Amino acid sequence: MSFNHTFKANINWKLGEEDTTTNPRRFSRNHTVTIDKKYEALQVSAAKMFRGEESLYNPEDLLLSALASCHMMSYLYVCSQNQIEVLNYTDNAEAILEVESTGSGKFTKVILNSIVVIKNESQKELALSLHEEANKLCFIANSCNFPITHRAEVLIEGF
Repeated sequence: MSFNHTFKANINWKLGEEDTTTNPRRFSRNHTVTIDKKYEALQVSAAKMFRGEESLYNPEDLLLSALASCHMMSYLYVCSQNQIEVLNYTDNAEAILEVESTGSGKFTKVILNSIVVIKNESQKELALSLHEEANKLCFIANSCNFPITHRAEVLIEGF
């Protein structure tokens, strides 16, 4: 049995005084994203290389962070199912975006560099292997058409 859930986002962009939508180089990429039932809006732009404002989030950042965050939550879930006490989880995720000369592009690879600290040394190998199980459960990973690799490391508290 499957269930459907609906997620909603509102995107708001407005032509500024210096903008022109008839010239692809002369319009602001800055916009606001409001997620249904969330308190704060996100200030979003294009990535700097696409004439966006570097200090703002961009869609590529948000895709990568969604993937890394979803994997972490799936990983913590499978660890809890296996009675592994996770004390800390860090991921320095990377994504490779390939852009064609036409301006079209796609992500070709994501690497999750997870560092997990657990309490019990006897569970280290199991904790490491559970990244594969977490990847199978991750909603975002299951929606991607590019490879997601894991360079996971498991450390023991106090070592």
